[in-house]
Amino acid sequence: MGVIARLDAPPVLRWTAWASLVANAVLVVTGGAVRLTGSGLGCPTWPRCTDASYALHGEYDLHAVIEFGNRLLTFVLVAVALVTLVVAWRSGRRQVRAVAVVLAVGIPAQAVIGGIAVLADLNPWIVSFHLLVSLAMIGLSVRLLQLADGTAPPARGGPLTVLAWLGFLAGWLVLYVGTVVTGAGPHAGDADSPRNGLDPLQLSQLHADLVFLFVGLTVGLLFAALAAHAPRRVVRSVAVLLVVEVAQGGIGFVQYFTGLPVVLVGFHLLGAAVISASMTWTLLSVRHRLVDDDVDAAYARELAAAPR
Repeated sequence: MGVIARLDAPPVLRWTAWASLVANAVLVVTGGAVRLTGSGLGCPTWPRCTDASYALHGEYDLHAVIEFGNRLLTFVLVAVALVTLVVAWRSGRRQVRAVAVVLAVGIPAQAVIGGIAVLADLNPWIVSFHLLVSLAMIGLSVRLLQLADGTAPPARGGPLTVLAWLGFLAGWLVLYVGTVVTGAGPHAGDADSPRNGLDPLQLSQLHADLVFLFVGLTVGLLFAALAAHAPRRVVRSVAVLLVVEVAQGGIGFVQYFTGLPVVLVGFHLLGAAVISASMTWTLLSVRHRLVDDDVDAAYARELAAAPR
């Protein structure tokens, strides 16, 4: 009873938010492993793994094991989402509840999208959408984490916020075009799966151009934050985002010029998850900033003392 009574405690909400963030990032990585090992049709149908069974029976090849293992991860995600929803509901906070509901609904929705992708023989556009939804859920998990901390003041406008929004939108363009590039390349998830028919070279150039735009906007945001004497946590979030972008861009260029080795592509997928989290945190840090860190701390204490 003591554990249940404390499910609405801020530390518990923070832990569940972190669990949601990590679980959705792991889904991106395991989904990438399915594609990179050519295991996308290891279970050739959905929701069953085969026409006769939901689970593996007898002797199956490695592709079937990898695909079935990825499907099992859905149950872990459902458990995390349900615990997060219960904790969020007990908090009594409307925004926290709303984000938790979307995350909870998103897990079965992701399973259905993945099933449609299998039934459509890994249509690259559906597979792309499947990844983008996972990346969006990572961003929502970051929003939940910010709300769990209880330190977010009302949103602020101004040039700094506009620049942060521009960088956020550029980041999503980078992520989207990246999925389209993958849909035109060799990692289809199965040897017989179709490609989207677009030119990989031209798409890669567009992707690189958008990366330069994304990095440029982040550099501009960093200098603007310093010039505006933004709180240290704002400057720190922008600096971390810039480091992640440079690392992700470096992996992207190396993988392109080395023939897309699966290990590097896997790290690039992990980088996409980190990019989604970092750019969301940066946008939230800028939009909900205060004058300085001392005021931030005072505001946090005020929120902590306020009745919920």
